[in-house]
Amino acid sequence: MRKSREATADSHFKCSDSERAAFEAGIKMGTNYHQFVGVPLGVENVGTLEKAIEAGCLVQPFVERVVVKIDRSKLRRKRGQYDYVSLTGDMLAVSMVLRYKSARVSASMKFIKDMNYPLMFIEAIERV
Repeated sequence: MRKSREATADSHFKCSDSERAAFEAGIKMGTNYHQFVGVPLGVENVGTLEKAIEAGCLVQPFVERVVVKIDRSKLRRKRGQYDYVSLTGDMLAVSMVLRYKSARVSASMKFIKDMNYPLMFIEAIERV
């Protein structure tokens, strides 16, 4: 009998449900950061980009909820043909909730000024 894709994937993980959920959150946060940093951005399309990042996350396995916020204070109206801003890590804030079997993880990414770094971290892990 052929294994399901889920069972095949599960057979490769030797960890608890909570550890797997945290792993999945880390993968998704890192993917978001590295996929979207550098995207051309302006006042005109910032909301569209936030929604596109959220929509892309929601189709990935185990994601229940995601909210993306881009710091608009770093944007400006185009003043010419060649004027735009590229998305940087200090502009991006992401909150995500994932569920894997008996575990739910709340993870976030935000720029921590004291560290001068866009930190990705686990806010909470709960059994469900």
